[in-house]
Amino acid sequence: MKIALINENSQAAKNQIIERALKKVAEPRGDEVINYGMYSAEDEAQLTYVQNGILAAVLLNSGAADFVVTGCGTGEGAMLALNSFPGVICGHVEHVLDAYTFAQINDGNAISLPFALGFGWGGDVNLEYIFEKLFSEPFGGGYPKERAVPEQRNKKILDQVRAAAFRPLADILRDLDPELVKGALAGEHFDEYFFRDAKDEELIALVKELKGE
Repeated sequence: MKIALINENSQAAKNQIIERALKKVAEPRGDEVINYGMYSAEDEAQLTYVQNGILAAVLLNSGAADFVVTGCGTGEGAMLALNSFPGVICGHVEHVLDAYTFAQINDGNAISLPFALGFGWGGDVNLEYIFEKLFSEPFGGGYPKERAVPEQRNKKILDQVRAAAFRPLADILRDLDPELVKGALAGEHFDEYFFRDAKDEELIALVKELKGE
């Protein structure tokens, strides 16, 4: 599994802490962590939490990433931004139990963390525990286990509702402010990682068009 890490500008200083905690859990499982930044508060490409949503949607819908870990100060803004796009189901995760139940019940493909709340001494350890429980079992297994069948049925219904509710991502990206989209795709290593990993040829072509390449 390819796990993309995305930080917006207010919490960019924590990027390396988050990356270390995520890699500590993911890499022994054989998963790859791909850090799309921001890498520091001084990065030339400054991401807002809204742009986190654009970037996450591009990565997930193109197949460049299978899962996205992101957040903001409270985690709420990034969660709302990611859920504004098709192909993205993002949970707000503050505690270990949130991580486990979101993975097992909601079977999503992204989480948003509150990096400014309760992130004091031991914050890195809390992140490790969250990631450990998030990825501890295959997603969608249900919790409690005797509720697995109705929960899986509800997830399929949710997917059908979302498919009817959203326009294609390509149409959405073309209708957004071009500078907003270009800024979301302007990270230092975006081209290197995205064009290496993306699988959807239509979205690859669109990204090149939007970036003026």
